[in-house]
Amino acid sequence: MADKLPKQYQMLSQRFPEYMKAVQKLGEVVRAQGPLDGKTAQLIQLAAAVATKSQGAVHSHARRALAAGASMEEVQHAVILLTSTLGFPQVSAALSWLEPLDG
Repeated sequence: MADKLPKQYQMLSQRFPEYMKAVQKLGEVVRAQGPLDGKTAQLIQLAAAVATKSQGAVHSHARRALAAGASMEEVQHAVILLTSTLGFPQVSAALSWLEPLDG
């Protein structure tokens, strides 16, 4: 999986290994703190990534949601649900970021 990680993530992991281990551990701890399943958690984080206009995080959480059992239709639905909150242009951009994953 390391070869599939973004180059920036790989670089940070090499340059700041303890920091990146702590970031990863934080993610594991917060996901374990409640009753949400992995798919739901990733769809929520995907929505946050769209809201913050973070293309890399949209890619990451969409991939993780798919790996956790979400369908591409569920991922896309999670994004289009944001239209009334974030607006069409932002949602349209996020949907375009998903295109490479919709293969």
